[in-house]
Amino acid sequence: MTRKLVFIGLAIALIALIAAIFAGLGHRWQWWSFGSGFVVLKWAVYGAIGALVISAFGMFLTRPGSGQSGFVWALLGCLLSVSLISVPAFWMYRAKQVPRIHDITTDTIAPPQFVAVLLLRQDAPNSTDYGGIDIAIQQQEAYPDINSLLLARSPEDIYEQAASVVNSLGWEIVAAAPDEKRIEATDTTFWFGFKDDIVVRIRAMDDGSRLDIRSVSREGLSDVGANARRIRSFMKLMQE
Repeated sequence: MTRKLVFIGLAIALIALIAAIFAGLGHRWQWWSFGSGFVVLKWAVYGAIGALVISAFGMFLTRPGSGQSGFVWALLGCLLSVSLISVPAFWMYRAKQVPRIHDITTDTIAPPQFVAVLLLRQDAPNSTDYGGIDIAIQQQEAYPDINSLLLARSPEDIYEQAASVVNSLGWEIVAAAPDEKRIEATDTTFWFGFKDDIVVRIRAMDDGSRLDIRSVSREGLSDVGANARRIRSFMKLMQE
């Protein structure tokens, strides 16, 4: 009976893990909406919590010296369950540390505008219209380091470097307009396949160039800080 209990806990943990994986991949493969994917993930976590309880009890019953076998399998069930529970717990914690916005730009006064990407966002829940002063204030409070980049080089040089950086980051270039010094691209997350669109704008200044970048999620009220991290990665490479 004890051995059966141990394997029940392990089996539930494995099923929950598989469900969690496909919760994201199902959205990425367009099997269901991200809302449905989150529902699947939620129930996978509930399953993992149940598996953790069963496996922990199994570990107690099969602990060394108990004369019962199955301790290693019970331990594995616990580890799988904790691993699954920790992922959404981490994202929930991170979500509470950032504002519930999904549009980040280095220029909150006159944000770079999308052109080619608009065709790809026709059915997207989120608009590319900037939210105004309220969004700008929330961004500046949460990400005060997200600012325009001033470089003492020509716009042509900056454009070439920016295009190289976009490629190095693995973003899919949607439009490259060297005459307008504008690059539009899309970044797709691995698990859920969320698509965030990016536009890079370069303008000539008296002493060089000014580079601005904007990153906007296609769906979801909060980006959990993803757009700001993306801009920081781009800016770091540009400065290097």
